[in-house]
Amino acid sequence: MTHSIFTYTGIDHVQIAAPPGCEPEARAFYGGILMWEELPKPEPLRGRGGIWFQCGAHQVHIGVQKDFVPATKAHPAFLLSGLDRLREYLTAHRVPIVEDDARAEEGVNRFFLHDPFGNRLEFMEKG
Repeated sequence: MTHSIFTYTGIDHVQIAAPPGCEPEARAFYGGILMWEELPKPEPLRGRGGIWFQCGAHQVHIGVQKDFVPATKAHPAFLLSGLDRLREYLTAHRVPIVEDDARAEEGVNRFFLHDPFGNRLEFMEKG
């Protein structure tokens, strides 16, 4: 998915869950702030909670878990180009970055934030 300020180029790893009733906040954050396109639910799961989004060439499922615990150690990482522009965009939209971790010696620029449910998300650019 290409936006005027940044382009998602892949997903390093994904594990996103949320509590019951999360759909409005998930849509506002993932669909609104991150500008991911919401996808129709797969046919066999139409009656269940959760939302599917398009992130670059990949699908991300925000799954509903009754006994939800935020993912803080094992977290999703999203690869993109234009990381500095995304950082500025998120700051302008008052989304706090909880850790900014550029590793020039490894050729990695990245930062972390929390989604509305407390999941730790990583956004990174390699090169």
